[in-house]
Amino acid sequence: MSIFDSFPLGKPAFVTHILDRAAHLRGNDEKLFALESHRDAGAYVIYRDSLVVRQEAGGSRVLLSVDEAVKLGANPGTIFLGLRDGAPVFGMGIAAAAVERLLTRDDVAVTELRGMVMQGAVPTEQLSAIATAKSMVTWHQRHGYCANCGTRTAMKEGGWKRDCPNCKAEHFPRTDPVVIMLVTHGDRCLLGRQKQFLPGMWSCLAGFVEVAETIEDAVRREIFEESGIRCTDVTYYMTQPWPYPSSLMIGCAARATSDEIVVDKAELEDARWFTRDEVALMHSRTHPDGMFAAHPFAIAHHLIGRWVHGGSDSGA
Repeated sequence: MSIFDSFPLGKPAFVTHILDRAAHLRGNDEKLFALESHRDAGAYVIYRDSLVVRQEAGGSRVLLSVDEAVKLGANPGTIFLGLRDGAPVFGMGIAAAAVERLLTRDDVAVTELRGMVMQGAVPTEQLSAIATAKSMVTWHQRHGYCANCGTRTAMKEGGWKRDCPNCKAEHFPRTDPVVIMLVTHGDRCLLGRQKQFLPGMWSCLAGFVEVAETIEDAVRREIFEESGIRCTDVTYYMTQPWPYPSSLMIGCAARATSDEIVVDKAELEDARWFTRDEVALMHSRTHPDGMFAAHPFAIAHHLIGRWVHGGSDSGA
């Protein structure tokens, strides 16, 4: 199976939902404690951008039992992600010292999530739950103190809230909206390169939505700021949760009304127009010059593929 089979057009990583989030259980501590002891309870153990996995004959097992996770050194205080076929699923963090002890073991690995996904080493149907676990664990690690008064906060509602015992402020996990867009001009599309990209890789331009800004305005602003291109006719395609650490990629298309590129070198290494034929080769990774588009696990690949195959409304 190739990477294209794992993520067919229109189905990037982190969008396949297997969990019933069961929000009605979050406020019942007694039931949550009982669920942690459920014989089929599972946990995703997160360390920074990596997963703690079991190494077995058939490959890496990413969903551990809660008991396994605790014995490996995962932190107490599980985050309730939801139910899968009636079995509870949790997210758990783990400290650096515990990870150090695991690195000498042959039956356990601490593996970077992005690499595992790109290699197809994680079942695609589990990626949404893993993304939830990663984002939630990271949020708790970064927001342990009240932003209002500085007091240490307490985890509540299965991890979906933190309460301040001093000023009574409530804190909730955040998601940062990001627009990512394919801009076309006739039979060409605009792609850019960032300095950290692999040699030969080109992708869609993207940027954070700012305060009090519409998605459409964010698309037009980001495209102009990064490339000097003016655009119109912004249309929505789909979204992709992106757990780095907790963004929502909002896929859009737009039509350029100018074509002279002025690259913002602080944001991009380069940007240029590509013909549809060129992009088709890049999308299939068969370009003779070794250029290629974003990996199929990313929404950019699907925005580009949709246009290549004639599905974009902004291709005129």
